[in-house]
Amino acid sequence: MKTAVAILNWNGLSLLTKFLPSVVNNTPNDIDIYVIDNGSNDNSIDFINTNFSSITTIALDKNYGFAQGYNLGLEKIDAEIICILNNDVEVTPNWTDPVLELFKLEKNTAIIQPKLLNYNKKEMFDYAGAAGGFLDKFGYPYCRGRVYNRIEIDNGQYDDIKEIFWACGACFFIRKEVFDLANGFDNKFWAHMEEIDLCWRTQNLGYKVKYISKSKVYHQNAGTLGQNSPKKTYLDFRNQLYMLTKNYKDNLFILLFFKFFIDLIVSIFFLLTRGIKHSLAIFKAYISFYKKLNHLMILRKSLNKKIKHYNTYSVIFYFIGLKRLKKV
Repeated sequence: MKTAVAILNWNGLSLLTKFLPSVVNNTPNDIDIYVIDNGSNDNSIDFINTNFSSITTIALDKNYGFAQGYNLGLEKIDAEIICILNNDVEVTPNWTDPVLELFKLEKNTAIIQPKLLNYNKKEMFDYAGAAGGFLDKFGYPYCRGRVYNRIEIDNGQYDDIKEIFWACGACFFIRKEVFDLANGFDNKFWAHMEEIDLCWRTQNLGYKVKYISKSKVYHQNAGTLGQNSPKKTYLDFRNQLYMLTKNYKDNLFILLFFKFFIDLIVSIFFLLTRGIKHSLAIFKAYISFYKKLNHLMILRKSLNKKIKHYNTYSVIFYFIGLKRLKKV
């Protein structure tokens, strides 16, 4: 299977300097490596062209964000399997082999995520993806190995192959024909949760999303947009509402009713713990969402909605200590 690694970059020269050597050194020669550059002005492309002759650069004219940046870049890449890889990820020897073997064995599996560990604390799971992602009943994401900010040590408890609900955008592999069939990432998302939306739509098309532990990478996390950025808070809450409106299978307005009051409580919690900018970011997310609601409802009618996204548990109840999530 012709395979390519696609790394999106925007003013990430320091990250490329740090992480590209591991990608080049640990990726087989028959796998092409591309860097899709989102209009950087920090000499990222010159650095790559000077130091990594084996890497092909795709230069975009401006910063299109994660979603549209990848959509535009992947149009120019000819491969059966594409690895979506952040510029802040260190890969390990033979990281591609287990994934490609699983693709060969399982024709109906369209997306595969490796084990994601923390680059700075290598014994810990990564916050963003850990051992594969799921959604709770209200649409809040969590992972095997991470629920809210509670992150597990990797003791081999998730050394398996597991069907998951979503794969982390820091590193996952996807069949290019399925990416195209699903119309790629949703450009409206800009960044954050676009991979969950893509995984949901892919499953609604009849394909599976898997996690495999034999492939292992280390993610620095929030290398481009900081974990404590109010903009990240805004995008997380806005895009979650976008995603649920498009894909939620059951009564959407009941869900949105409950989510509004939950997010109101979360905004108060953020006000007390993260400051007013994060609290206001949630309100701005709702304003942006309601401005797009008519468009999203039209889009909702055109999409398949076959897959129920959750089990009966909630991250909210887990967080306040009323109930524990079952091991999944």
